[in-house]
Amino acid sequence: MPFAVTELVSRSASRPWENLWRTIPLGEGRQRSALTRRIIFFNAFALVFLIGGVLIVESHRVGLVDERLSGIAQQARIVASTLAEYTSNEERHAINLDEAEPLLRQLVAPTQLRARLYGVDGRLEIDTRNLLSRNVVEISDLPPLDFWSRVRSSWYRVYDGIMGVRPFARLPRYFEAGTDGRVYSEVNSALSGEIGTGERVDENNRLVLSVAVPVQRFKAIYAVLMVSTEGGDIDAILRVERSTLLEVFLVALVVMLISSLYLSGMIAEPIRKLAQAADRVRRGRLGRETMPPMPDRDDEIGALAASLSEMTQALYDRIDAIERFAADVAHELKNPLTSLRSAVDMLSRAPDTSNRDRLMQVVRNDLRRIDRLITDISDASRLDAELSREKAEPVDVHRLLTTIVEIYRMLGLPRGVQLALHLDCPAGTIVMGRDERLGQVLRNLLDNAVSFSPDGGMVTLYCAIEEGSVCIVVEDEGPGIPPDNLEAIFRRFYTERPEEHGFGKNSGLGLSIARQIVNGLGGRIHAENRKTGTGARFLLELPRAREA
Repeated sequence: MPFAVTELVSRSASRPWENLWRTIPLGEGRQRSALTRRIIFFNAFALVFLIGGVLIVESHRVGLVDERLSGIAQQARIVASTLAEYTSNEERHAINLDEAEPLLRQLVAPTQLRARLYGVDGRLEIDTRNLLSRNVVEISDLPPLDFWSRVRSSWYRVYDGIMGVRPFARLPRYFEAGTDGRVYSEVNSALSGEIGTGERVDENNRLVLSVAVPVQRFKAIYAVLMVSTEGGDIDAILRVERSTLLEVFLVALVVMLISSLYLSGMIAEPIRKLAQAADRVRRGRLGRETMPPMPDRDDEIGALAASLSEMTQALYDRIDAIERFAADVAHELKNPLTSLRSAVDMLSRAPDTSNRDRLMQVVRNDLRRIDRLITDISDASRLDAELSREKAEPVDVHRLLTTIVEIYRMLGLPRGVQLALHLDCPAGTIVMGRDERLGQVLRNLLDNAVSFSPDGGMVTLYCAIEEGSVCIVVEDEGPGIPPDNLEAIFRRFYTERPEEHGFGKNSGLGLSIARQIVNGLGGRIHAENRKTGTGARFLLELPRAREA
């Protein structure tokens, strides 16, 4: 129902958590629907969750640090082996410093590393920071002076912490050891013949990586080479990576918003239009509003729009039928009431007893006609509601027809009319419905056939199976039906009978009720004239369910 659609949309929009983004503009004073906000919210949540997971995983920087340490260690081993090969003094078991200094300067200069050479006693012999021109001027960041510089510096620290650029607060502090290298644990490891590594942070919380390797020949240690990074080079790489990741996130966010708005236009916007149309149908202020069918949509929303449009049209048709029924009822009741009023008015002026008796008979006939009309109208008005509440059950057509014919024969038919039954359907032929409703249809058809049959005529009832349907035929030998009225006889209150049948003895609702019941059971009923002889025949087709 359109009202149900409106209530559903209203309930969906009233949920508390859907107040998020309730004022996203749509244009011309409108707002995005709850479904649009839901699409954008969950798409954005998934995107933020994904990016946050990437940041959390990468915030430890384990992979990058390990890779960087591995590269430093490889470079340190190459430099150490070169020093051992070209500058070692086997007689003194020491390194020739005059030869090692220029060689070490040339090997370290292309890198961004710092190299220190310690003797076997742990004393500093060579430090490339004093040899390379890039280290002549040492630059360090000063603390911010003005307010906005401090705010900007604090923001950078927060940003670096959130993006995982400087999460090493628990690492040991880096310090300059001076001439004694034994204060470094990695130098002590190298003096024992093992490669040592260290991870520290300087006073600006920047990572400093160091690797110490022994300079040795034939297992004899001549010196220790310690290679370390300058503070901040790893942070610079991570900062570039995080900036790239942030750019990707912004692009993904824009794409997500565009796709969400597109989905909103494809899903939420049509549903909102349907809900607004349902509101207009419910209010009914501008006449009979219709639901937009959306024929260009070949998806579920298009099917929903088409179904709602057809449902609305069916409701309008039902309303029209009710209005026509009310008008027909008023018209049919007005005729006997007019006749009754005239008879009552003339009764007081009747000159003799015979005229009064005749007028009293008219009054009685009109009262019986009104009573019959009210009864039939009540049955017809309740029929739709009763059919919608009744549950279809298996009905044995063979047994139903046999029982009805036996009852008619037992009670007897007027004017010597005979009733014949021909069953070409097997016992246990089943249709889905209600036996009392099908019995009502058959009684209406048989009563109609008997009323039109001549004295001593024959009414025949057939039953056969045709292409999965149960076909029931009722024939009479009466005058037949005019070809122009074969469909009109199923209209409410339609009556056209010979004068000898009497006026006002039929309400004209029997065939209309029969068709209403048959249509409700998924079957169909129609009338035609017999091809041989005189008389009419009514054909009733019902879908066959199964065999018992």
